[in-house]
Amino acid sequence: MNRKLIRTTLAEVKGRDLPPHKERSHEGRGQDRRGGPPPSRDSSAAAAAAQGRKRIPPSETNAEIFYYKKQMDAHTVMVIVLRDGEEVEGTIEWYDRSALKVNRKDAPNILLLKHNIKYMFKAEDRAGGGDNGTSG
Repeated sequence: MNRKLIRTTLAEVKGRDLPPHKERSHEGRGQDRRGGPPPSRDSSAAAAAAQGRKRIPPSETNAEIFYYKKQMDAHTVMVIVLRDGEEVEGTIEWYDRSALKVNRKDAPNILLLKHNIKYMFKAEDRAGGGDNGTSG
């Protein structure tokens, strides 16, 4: 009997329980999935979509890069709060993966490592320009 001629319906597939590792079609040819070259990101995303699984979100959304670029272009004065509670106020001159260079008016420029930064906000929001109704 030729297995390619047998077609199952969706109802038949849903009605039976498949073992968890049913997908081993390359095992006999010596091209096991773990031993062969890794599938490309596009092909794995397409395979996941075809099987109805959620896609893995991208590791980089570029939101951080966009935010830094926007503040740098506008020369926005930022308040950067460090983990120890110290606040640094100035404009962001440049950034990379692990650091920010901040230009300050009345103090020397400073290089801040990102892992020491707790959070940051625009200096104009501290003066009560925010819409959230809190003061302080």
